[in-house]
Amino acid sequence: MNWNIIYDFLTGPALWFTFIFFIGGLLIRMALLFRLSLKKDRIVYNHFSFGWGLRSIVQWLIPWASAAMRQQPVFSIAAFLFHLSLLAVPLFLSAHILLWDEAFGISLWSLPDVWADGLTLVLIGAAVFLFIRRRVKPEVRILTSSWDYFLLGMTTLPFLTGFLAHHQWGPYEVLLILHIVLSQILLILIPITKLSHMILFFFTRAFIGFEMGGRRGARSW
Repeated sequence: MNWNIIYDFLTGPALWFTFIFFIGGLLIRMALLFRLSLKKDRIVYNHFSFGWGLRSIVQWLIPWASAAMRQQPVFSIAAFLFHLSLLAVPLFLSAHILLWDEAFGISLWSLPDVWADGLTLVLIGAAVFLFIRRRVKPEVRILTSSWDYFLLGMTTLPFLTGFLAHHQWGPYEVLLILHIVLSQILLILIPITKLSHMILFFFTRAFIGFEMGGRRGARSW
């Protein structure tokens, strides 16, 4: 099998399709939800408050800053570390920085490889914790579908295969191709699944923030 041809396709046409679908899909999703909010809950905009919205977002980005997080401290820190690693490694891994530069002419600061390795292991550990939590806590298990487990696995596997390929623990070419394919599938899934909360979170927290604060003078955290 000619791995170079497959690699060139995945990092060429397939990569461009993935990013166009990812960005375009998120923009369409946000536009449709904005249109729906105007139709179903226009009154929310009467209480728009940038200050309350921003405070709500910030409070939910800081571990244990909200009352709900303090009630579940272990879950909160696991979720925080999971999402931190999920963003930091793909954006700032040194190998990815080279790809950003080659594809888009974008040069970013890169993480030392040892940090990237550490964050990858943290993410995998956090994913295992989140999986076990979904299995053992009845109130969480009853709300969890097979699709939720699939999405958790799809979020974790690109990191696992990338880690194995980087350290060449296994067939390097196979692991590298798997890493790229799984990463692209993940990006395609984001706009059309609940993984879109990576963007919608900010709008949801802002809406709740200025609905509670601007309208009722109450904190949403």
